[in-house]
Amino acid sequence: MEIDTDLEKKNSHSAQGVLLAALGVVYGDIGTSPLYALRECFTGTHGLVINRPAVLGVLSLVFWSLILIVTIKYLIFILRADNRGEGGMFALSALVSDVARGNVRLLNALAILGVAGASLVYADAMITPAISVLSAVEGLEKAAPGLSPFVVPIAAGIVIMLFAVQSVGTAGVGKIFGPIVLVWFLTLGTLGIISIVRNPEVLAAINPLHAFAFLIEQKLSSFFILGSIFLVVTGSEALYADMGHFGPRPIRMGWAMVVLPGLTLNYFGQGAVVLRDPDRAPTLFFELAPSPLLIPLILLSCAATIIASQAMISGAFSLTRQAVQLGYLPRLEIRQTSKHSFGQIYVPMINWLLLAGVLTLLFSFGSSSALAGAYGLAISGAMLISSIFLYHAARRCWGWPQLLATLVLLCFLIPDSAFLVANLLKIPNGGWFPLVLASLLGVVLSTWKKGRQVLHEKLAKESLPLELFIEEVGRIKPHRVEGTAVFLTGNPTGVPVTLLHNYKHNKVLHERIILLNVLSESIPYVEETSRSTVTSPGLGFHTVRLRYGFSESPNVPAALEKLSSLGFEINPLKITYFLGRETLVISRRKIKGLPLWRKRLFLTLSRNAQTATRFFEIPPNRVIELGVQIEL
Repeated sequence: MEIDTDLEKKNSHSAQGVLLAALGVVYGDIGTSPLYALRECFTGTHGLVINRPAVLGVLSLVFWSLILIVTIKYLIFILRADNRGEGGMFALSALVSDVARGNVRLLNALAILGVAGASLVYADAMITPAISVLSAVEGLEKAAPGLSPFVVPIAAGIVIMLFAVQSVGTAGVGKIFGPIVLVWFLTLGTLGIISIVRNPEVLAAINPLHAFAFLIEQKLSSFFILGSIFLVVTGSEALYADMGHFGPRPIRMGWAMVVLPGLTLNYFGQGAVVLRDPDRAPTLFFELAPSPLLIPLILLSCAATIIASQAMISGAFSLTRQAVQLGYLPRLEIRQTSKHSFGQIYVPMINWLLLAGVLTLLFSFGSSSALAGAYGLAISGAMLISSIFLYHAARRCWGWPQLLATLVLLCFLIPDSAFLVANLLKIPNGGWFPLVLASLLGVVLSTWKKGRQVLHEKLAKESLPLELFIEEVGRIKPHRVEGTAVFLTGNPTGVPVTLLHNYKHNKVLHERIILLNVLSESIPYVEETSRSTVTSPGLGFHTVRLRYGFSESPNVPAALEKLSSLGFEINPLKITYFLGRETLVISRRKIKGLPLWRKRLFLTLSRNAQTATRFFEIPPNRVIELGVQIEL
C-alpha cells in the first residue's frame, strides 16, 4: 500500500512537471498577446470610439474567439490530427498527403497548401519576437517617458542576446520557463480581477449577443477591428506544433486550468480600465498595475516575451529539420544541443536569418503598434490552411461522413475567412511584409522540391540497371580488393554514377559493395526494428535502405553498425564511403515546372547545401569524393 502511494506521488509530480513545462513552451506566444491586442482595438489605425457598447462588444468577440478558435478548433479537433504523436504544419501536411495517395491532383493541391502554410509560419516566427519584446520594453515609456528614444535599441539588444545564446541550447534555461510563465498568467489574472472589481459590468461581455450587436452596429468597419481582435489568438498554432513534446493532455489541462482564466480575466480587466478612463488606452496593459509594481511588471513582461520568442525560434528550428527531411530544403547544418532531448536543436543559418529579419522589423517599424499592422496576416492564413487539412484528416483518417466533415469545416472556415479578410485590410499598414516574405520562402521551398524531383528522374533515367551491371561483373570478373565500399544512391535499382566512375578509372571493385539508399518518411519517427532492410542480389553486392522520419537526423555509420542484428556484419574500420560531388550545369532547355530562373535558384541552393559527409555524420577520413557533372 505504501509503495502504491509513493508511486502515485511520483506520477503526480511527473504530471505536474510536464504541465509546467508545457505552459513555458506552448503558451508563451498567446500569453503575451494582452500586451498589445486589446490596445490596438481602441488606439490602432482604425481604433474605436470608446463607449460601453463598443467595449462590451470587443470583449465579447475576444472571449468567444478564444473559445471557438483555441478551445474548440485546436484543443478539441486539431490536436486529434496528430502524425504519430507529432504536430506542426509539415506533420499535418504529410499526414493528409499520405492517406490521399493515388489522387495526383489532390496530392499536388495539398503539397502547395503545405508549402504555403509552412512559409506563413516562418514569417510569423520572425514577427513574433519583434512585436513581443518591443511591446514589453515600451512599458518603460510609462515608467520614464524620457527613455522613449531608447526603447527600440533596448529591444534590439534583448533580441541580439536571445539569438546569440541559441547555440548553447535551452535545456538549462528551459527549466525556469514553466515557473515564470505560470507566474505571468497568475499575474495577468490577479491584475484583471482587481480591475474588474471596480467595474464588474464588463462581465456581461460573456454573453455572445454583445458580439453580434457590435458586428451589426459597426457593419463594414467591424472588419478592421477583427484584424486587431485576431491578435488574441495568435500563437494557437504552437499548441499543435509542440504537441509531440508533451502530448495533448498537458496542453489541454494547461489551457483550461491556467491560460484561459488568466487571459480572460486580464482582457476583461483592461476593458474595465478603458471604461473608467478612455485616455489610458495607449498604455492599456500597464495601466492595470499600481505604480509601485510597474517596474516589476515591465521586467516580468520582458521575461515572458523572451520566452515567447524562444518558443517561436525553437519552432522554426524544428520546422526546418522537417523541411530538410521531407525534401523542401537543402541539407543544412543542424546541431544537437542536448544529449537527452532530441527536440533541442540549433540551426545556425536559420538563427542568423531570423535575427536579421527581426532587427530589420524593429528599426523599420519602430513601435509595436506599427508592427501590429504586419502581425496576424501570416498566422490567419496558416489557420485557414489548417482548417482545410482538418477536413481531409476527418474524411480520410477518421472516416467521417462528408456531410459531418463539411459542417465542421464550415464552423471553422467562416471565422477563419473573416479573420483573414480582416487582416488583408492591414496590407497597406505593414501586412505586405509577411505576404512578401512568405511568398519568397514558398518559392524557395517549392523550387528545391521540384528541382530534386527533376534531378532524381534524370539520374534514374540515365542509370544502368543493377542487374545488368552485376551480370557484367560476373562475366568480366574484375579484381576485387579487401574491404567494404558504400555508395550513396537515390535509386537503389540502378548503379550510382560514383560506382561507374570508380570502376571505370580504377578497374577494381571492393569485395563487398553496399548501395545505400536513405529514405525520408512522412512520419516523425521510424522504429529501430523498421530502420533498415538489406537485399543481396549476389557477387558481393548488397542494397541497404535506411528509413528516417521527418523529425530525425540520420546517422549512417551508427545505422550500418546495427545491421549485425540482421546477420549482416560490417567492420567500421574497413568501410570506404564513395560520395558524388555534383556539379550542376544549367542548360537552356526548358523543363516543365522549372524555368531558367528557378534552375539558377536551385543551383544556388545546391551550392550552399551542407555536404553529405557532415549531414549523414560520416567520418571524413573514410570518404572518397568523385566529381559528377549533371546537366539540368
